[in-house]
Amino acid sequence: MAEIKNYTLNFGPQHPAAHGVLRLVLELDGEVIQRADPHIGLLHRATEKLAESKTYMQSLPYMDRLDYVSMMANEHAYCLAIEKLLGVEVPIRAQYIRVMFSEITRLLNHLMWLGAHGLDCGAMNMLIYCFREREVLFDMYEAVSGARMHAAYFRPGGVYRDLPESMSQYKVSKIRNAKAIDALNENRQGSLLDFIDDFVAKFPKLVDEYETLLTDNRIWKQRTVGVGVVSPERALNLGFTGPMLRGSGYAWDLRKQQPYEVYEHMDFDIPVGKTGDCYDRYLVRVAEMRQSNRIIKQCVDWLRANPGPVITTNHKVAPPDRESMKSNMEELIHHFKLFTEGFHVPEGEAYAAVEHPKGEFGIYIVSDGANKPYRLKIRPPGFSHLAAMDEMARGHMIADAVAVIGTMDIVFGEIDR
Repeated sequence: MAEIKNYTLNFGPQHPAAHGVLRLVLELDGEVIQRADPHIGLLHRATEKLAESKTYMQSLPYMDRLDYVSMMANEHAYCLAIEKLLGVEVPIRAQYIRVMFSEITRLLNHLMWLGAHGLDCGAMNMLIYCFREREVLFDMYEAVSGARMHAAYFRPGGVYRDLPESMSQYKVSKIRNAKAIDALNENRQGSLLDFIDDFVAKFPKLVDEYETLLTDNRIWKQRTVGVGVVSPERALNLGFTGPMLRGSGYAWDLRKQQPYEVYEHMDFDIPVGKTGDCYDRYLVRVAEMRQSNRIIKQCVDWLRANPGPVITTNHKVAPPDRESMKSNMEELIHHFKLFTEGFHVPEGEAYAAVEHPKGEFGIYIVSDGANKPYRLKIRPPGFSHLAAMDEMARGHMIADAVAVIGTMDIVFGEIDR
């Protein structure tokens, strides 16, 4: 009787962000992967099509729900594309706030990735460590927008509102006594900027903790060194961007190469890898967290010293403040028109890209002069990365498929759109 040499296996889902929305079909020879075929489309929500029937402002919250661990980074590209078409000037303070929150978002994303990737490869504690910091970052999101995840804080022309002067406080409860509450509220006595400054001062030591757990850990290195190697030329040809490209040793970062907002005033470095394996991509992302922390600190210092408007004064794009809306007929009309009809964008097309935590995230808008886009196309970084799954996993063991999916930092909201 003939022996069956190859067999096919439906693999996963094992990654927290691939919760039943990825069908990975592996063709195996024993335990060695011969072919990896990712089947996507199990989450498709037609964001691009939905945008055609919504005003520009109504589509903004959909951006949060694309890559749902990098919420404000998605909003950033969308707002930049609209501003390019409108020709709207964004106040400098709003640009600093946007850059600060884009970097806070990068930390949120990388912490989620590190915790999940560590968990995938057997380092259980990583998830608990990383989520400890994520909670604090979510408090910053909540302070400015009222929502812990889907913020809708960036707006065409600036940001929704200025940074709050006070932080919410914990209250005494059955679970915690007054002494415990005082300890929790210790860094919440001042403004949001004070709270962020306190976090920025503590964060490098916390990153040291992650590195103590993983960087020289024998098991972690066995799981990641030499796995999923991609050369710089091949990474470029596959359309890699972000840490996936920089991990292969190619120093491409839109914040340096095509600076937007106030990134040209920021002092930071671009970490790059050498061998392009899972371990290099881990080192690049950990180094990126340290650089993001530097950028946040620079933004905090500048924002402390420079008050000013945070959204455009063009009331055909952004609503007037409530006081003038209630006392001035013209402003009332602006307010009414904006919230019923939205603003009209001149005919034309625009592409805006940001250095998203996962790579180049781009929004391409075609306008026919209406109050909603004629076409909207999203360029997600993760789509190109997942397409390389077959190439990166071939010849490795089944267990390595877990490390390869983990190193890609996959979130399906942006891939299936």
